Amino acid sequence: MFAKLSILGEFIQFLKIRKKWWLLPILIFLFLLSGLLVLSQGSVVAPFIYTLF
Repeated sequence: MFAKLSILGEFIQFLKIRKKWWLLPILIFLFLLSGLLVLSQGSVVAPFIYTLF
């Protein structure tokens, strides 16, 4: 658990130091998209989501 938090902390420090804030929206979008695909994998909504791609 703490290893995941330290990776997140290091990433935030990287964003602050390198001023690469444009990476944040991309990563949030990828995280939400992957969560949507994982949650809908076995559900009734899956065929509708797969038609988007």
